[in-house]
Formats: sequence, C-alpha cells, structure tokens
Amino acid sequence: MEMFKLIAGAVFIAIGLFIFGVATLGLFRFSYVLNRVHVAAKCDSLAALFVCIGLMFFSTGAGAIIKLLVIAAFIWLTNPVASHLVCKIEVETNENLENECEVEELP
Repeated sequence: MEMFKLIAGAVFIAIGLFIFGVATLGLFRFSYVLNRVHVAAKCDSLAALFVCIGLMFFSTGAGAIIKLLVIAAFIWLTNPVASHLVCKIEVETNENLENECEVEELP
C-alpha cells in the first residue's frame, strides 16, 4: 500500500510540474498579454491541483490533507478572478487593442 501511495503521489506531482513547465513555455511563446494571462491562469490552476493531490498521498494526517484541500480550493477560486481583473485592466487601458486581437462590438 505504501508503494502505491508513493507512486501515485509522484505521478501526480510529476504531472503538475509538467503542466507548470508548459505554462512557462506558453508565457515565453505568446507575445500578447491576454494570451499570456490565459495560459498562465488555466495551467497554474490545474498544475496546483495536481501537485496538491500528489502531496495528499504523501501526507500522514487528516489535518494536512484538509489544509491541502483548502489551498487547492483557494487557488481555484482566486486565480480566475485575478486573471479576469488583469484582462479587464488590459482591455480598458490598451488603446491599440484592435491591432493585437480581434474585437467584437457587443449589440
């Protein structure tokens, strides 16, 4: 049973670190801030969840598992809000937004 917990925890942490690496690569590959925010928000939320799940396999007490669940929930709630605010500021302050991305007028 201990070997299963060790392997499962390592797999989840490895997947999380891989997703963090993809997010970092996306930050360097994309040139516009809205694209960067999108890749960072999506990948960071998912990667943090996988790392927290992997750490839960290594945890011995229920208190540590509950703390990791709270951390994962906090990240899943705050990361999209922070990303939305960054994007909203960019849209409101960028005068050349049409040059960077497609903009549709709302009816």
